[in-house]
Amino acid sequence: MTQMEWGWSAGVAALVLLGSVPYWLPGAVVALRVRIFAMVNGEEGVSVPGGRFGAEEFKQLYADPAANGRSKGAALSDLFWYWLAPGPQVHQEHLEPGPRYDSVARSTRRILTRLSKDEWEALVGRVAGRTLDELQVGRTRTVRLRDVMMPVWAEVYYELVFGEPCPAQARDLITANANDVVSALKCTHLRHMGRRDRLTRYLVERIEAGRGPEGLSDALSVQEQAYYLQGTYFNTAVVQMSEAMAHLLMVVAANPEIQQRLRDEPGDVEYLDRIIDETLRMYPLFGVAHRITSREIVVGDAAIPGGSVLLFNYPAFHHSGTAGADRFDPERWLRADAGQIRNIPFGVSANRPCPARGVAPLSMRAATREVVRRFALATSAGHTRSLPNRGPCLVTPTAATPEPAARTQVPAPAAARLAALRVRDRWEDVWRSVVQLVLGTYMVFDARRLRLCRNYFAGQEAGR
Repeated sequence: MTQMEWGWSAGVAALVLLGSVPYWLPGAVVALRVRIFAMVNGEEGVSVPGGRFGAEEFKQLYADPAANGRSKGAALSDLFWYWLAPGPQVHQEHLEPGPRYDSVARSTRRILTRLSKDEWEALVGRVAGRTLDELQVGRTRTVRLRDVMMPVWAEVYYELVFGEPCPAQARDLITANANDVVSALKCTHLRHMGRRDRLTRYLVERIEAGRGPEGLSDALSVQEQAYYLQGTYFNTAVVQMSEAMAHLLMVVAANPEIQQRLRDEPGDVEYLDRIIDETLRMYPLFGVAHRITSREIVVGDAAIPGGSVLLFNYPAFHHSGTAGADRFDPERWLRADAGQIRNIPFGVSANRPCPARGVAPLSMRAATREVVRRFALATSAGHTRSLPNRGPCLVTPTAATPEPAARTQVPAPAAARLAALRVRDRWEDVWRSVVQLVLGTYMVFDARRLRLCRNYFAGQEAGR
């Protein structure tokens, strides 16, 4: 082979390698990141489903009364507390069982049940419509669906909590806080505690001025009441609803036939509910939930000692036990009884299910109607459960008409724009995966250094 031929061959090989990077590098980096997380956090966890326990034991273990520890005793808790700071010690998801948790849970129920279902849908529809109109989309443009939906839920939950419209300042504080938390969780950005602390100060000032919501737990100090509101409503609720809507709208954008039917038949609630159910089954909002056993749990011939950390893998459970479980198919909910489909998007009733399980689906229903009424959606971007790309999507304004007969075909963007979106998303994923590896590794070690959870419980025990 001549020198020229060798150089030409090497150049072609380099181009092929470079062109293939978006297809193999992100997955390889994610796999490396998972191994690093496992190495740093140790081997304390019992994975479910996993080696000893299959998907068949998932709900049995999850619902066992002894699977009730939330944070104390798990090294992994240091990482979750780190991501959820400030105030993870009063976050309802992480409070240990007992009177303090019971008091906080009563506050949550009182606030979430202030509105009837009709009032919930009316609130979400009104806020979503007003917020979406602020986009002022005159032609097709690219948006990130999570970013579009976050101000909607910031306003919805502010109005629910405080019983008044959300001022612009509060919406900015809430969205900055929620975006910072979810970006840190996905390891796409480091934490910015200043952004979070500004919301805390705002909430403390409201409570001290006597303008906080009624029914806050008396078991909490003013500072803790602010942390409770911030963590439960302006962190978890805003983040989870924004993520859920981004997943749902990505599905709508990727399936023109679904989008057309939603537009043509806005009153078909059952169809929309099947789309929502299948979206939450395919893309559960939780990856892994950990629970610490308060005593021994016996399952068949196996015994799990007290103090063990159970790691419940939602995606693995959802994607098991059903033919074609890895395929998006809303009609499966017509073919099979719902109880036969492995799907617990809001947890199980016997072990602290999501407090918003009764209002989340109808809220998603109301918000989806407002989006589809205003915009045609299209996407070719990657869609994964963690959604680190925040849901890239092309939106085109459409005429909202009241009569089905007057509706027109949802406009489709040019194929070239979809191809460009796909290429851009793939290359962004290369850079993003490297960033997640570096920042995720740093945050794991930083969380282990700070030991927020273990220091908190050690301090409690020392003060007794």
